[in-house]
Amino acid sequence: MKNRIVAEIFKDIAQMLEIKGENHFRIRAYERASQNIDSLPDDVELLAKEDKLKDIPGIGKDLEEKMREIISTGRLKYLDELKKEIPEGLLQMLDVPGIGPKTAKVLYEKLDIQDIVMLERMAHAGKIRELPGMGEKTEENILAGIDIVKKGRERLDLRTAMDIAESFVSKLEKIKEVKKADAAGSLRRVKETVRDIDILVSSKEPGKVMDAFTGFDGVKDVLAKGPAKSSIRTNDNIQVDVRVVEAESYGAALMYFTGSKEHNIKLRQIAIKKGLKLNEYGIFKGEKRIAGKTEEEMYKALELSYIEPELREDRGEFEASAQGNLPDLVKLSDIKGDLHAHSTWSDGSSSIEEMVIKAKELGYEYIAITDHSQSLKIAGGLDNHTLELKRKEIERLGNKYKDIKVLFGAEVDINSKGEMDYPDDVLKEMDIVIGAIHAGFKQSKEVITKRIIKACENKYVHIVAHPTGRLWGSRDAYDIDFQEVFKAARDTNTVFEINSFPQRLDLNDINARMAKDSRVKIAINTDSHTAEQMDMMRFGVAVARRAWLEKKDVLNTATFNKLKLKKTMF
Repeated sequence: MKNRIVAEIFKDIAQMLEIKGENHFRIRAYERASQNIDSLPDDVELLAKEDKLKDIPGIGKDLEEKMREIISTGRLKYLDELKKEIPEGLLQMLDVPGIGPKTAKVLYEKLDIQDIVMLERMAHAGKIRELPGMGEKTEENILAGIDIVKKGRERLDLRTAMDIAESFVSKLEKIKEVKKADAAGSLRRVKETVRDIDILVSSKEPGKVMDAFTGFDGVKDVLAKGPAKSSIRTNDNIQVDVRVVEAESYGAALMYFTGSKEHNIKLRQIAIKKGLKLNEYGIFKGEKRIAGKTEEEMYKALELSYIEPELREDRGEFEASAQGNLPDLVKLSDIKGDLHAHSTWSDGSSSIEEMVIKAKELGYEYIAITDHSQSLKIAGGLDNHTLELKRKEIERLGNKYKDIKVLFGAEVDINSKGEMDYPDDVLKEMDIVIGAIHAGFKQSKEVITKRIIKACENKYVHIVAHPTGRLWGSRDAYDIDFQEVFKAARDTNTVFEINSFPQRLDLNDINARMAKDSRVKIAINTDSHTAEQMDMMRFGVAVARRAWLEKKDVLNTATFNKLKLKKTMF
C-alpha cells in the first residue's frame, strides 16, 4: 500500500506552504487530505484503478491528479519544485517539539539553520537565545526536543509495526510451503513501540521460503540470507527478520522469540527445577522432547496455565499462572462503544453521521461525539452557540438511527488553574464530559497534579483523557503524582482513559495497571478525528491487556443500559 507515501508527501507540502506563508485554506486542504489518506483502510492503488480516488473526503481534481502521479512514480514534481525553494532539512526540524513553520523560517533566515544537526550545534553554542522572542529556556527546550526526536527514530510506533508485520505475514501465508506464520518479539507482546520486526514461519522447505521472502515487493535491501533465517530492509528502511522452524518446534520457537528476555529466563529456571531442559526447540527430559509443537503444551509441561503474550514481562504472571489466577483479559469484541470521538464540528474530518455509521459497522451500541471546547481555537473549539447547534444535529441523528445511541459531549479543556473551559450550567446539559489538558505542559508535577485532581472533583466530568499528554516521538509525558490522582479519581468515581491513538497510547500499560490496582475504572477510546480512525481501538485494547485489565475494569464494555458514569443520567 502506498497510502503512507501519499499521506507523507501531502503533509510535507502543507508544512512547506506554511513556511512560505501561503494561503491557510490551501495548507489546510493538504493537511486534511494527508490525514484522511493515512487513516484510509483501503489501498489507494486499488482506488486509483477503480477511479474512486475522488470518493476520499477532501480529494478534488487537483489532489486526485497529484495522487495518481505519486502512485505511478513514487514522487511528485510539485514537491520537488518546493524543495528547490526550501531546504529539506527544515521539514525535519518541524519534528522537534516547539518548532513550528514560523520558528523554522526565522531560524533559517536569521541563522541559516537548515537541518537538525545545525539546529543542535547552534543551540549548544548559545546562538538561538540571541534572536528576538527567544531565550535560554527556548534553547533548553529545543535540545530536549531533539533528544525526543532521536529516540523516536530508533523505534516504530505500534500501528506502523503492525501494518508492516501483517503485510509480510499475509504474503508468507500465501506460499504453499508455509504451514504457519506469526509475528514474534515485542510486537507480539504488543509493546507500544518496536525496534524491528520478527516473523516466525513453520515449513519443511525453508529455502523456498527464504527465496520468496527476500524477493517480495517492497524489499529494498537483503541484509542477510541463510538456509533458515533472512533479514531485509524495506523501502521505508525498516528491518524485518524471518526465521523458519519445523512444526515439532514451532511452539517452543514462538515462545522463545516472543520473549520477553525476563520471561524466558524465568521459564528456564522453572524447567531446571523440574529436571527439564528448555530451549527454542522444545522441552526435553533427557534426550526426549516432551513438548514443542504449541505454546500451550510448553506451559502445560511446566505445570503452568497458558500465559497470553501481552503478560510475558515477569510482572507476576508466573505466580498468577501457578495459582490459577491469571486475568481473563479484555478483548476487542468486548467493546460496546467509543466515548471520545471528534467530527467536522471541530477539527475532525468526518461528519457526525459518518462517525455514527462507522460505529454501527463496528457493532457498537453507542458513540459519543466529543468535539473540542471553546478555548482550543486551533482545533476549532465550539462556543456556546455552536454547541447548541451541534446538540440539535445529534438529536436529529438520534431520531434517524434508532439502533445506536449518539451521545452529546465535549472534550473540555482543563485550564492552568484546573477549571473547566465551559461553566457548570453548560456541562450539566451534556451526556458526557471529557476533561483534558492541552496547554501548560511544562508546569511542575505539583501544579499539573492539582489541575487533574480539581477536574476529577468537578461533578460533571466523567473521564480524564490522555492523562499524561505524551505524543510518542514529539512530546514527553508531563509528570504527575499518580498515587494522588488515582485516589481522587476513585473518591469521585472519575474514569481515566487509555487513548488508542498510536502516538499517544496514554495511559500506558504501567499506569493503567496502577489505575486497576487503585480501583479506578478505565475507558478505552480512540480520540478519532476521522471515521476510519475508529479502527484504532485495537491498539488501546492491547495496552489494556498488557495492563492486566479484564472486561469488568473497562467502562465501555458495558451495554448502554448498564453504562454508569459519575452522572446518574445513564
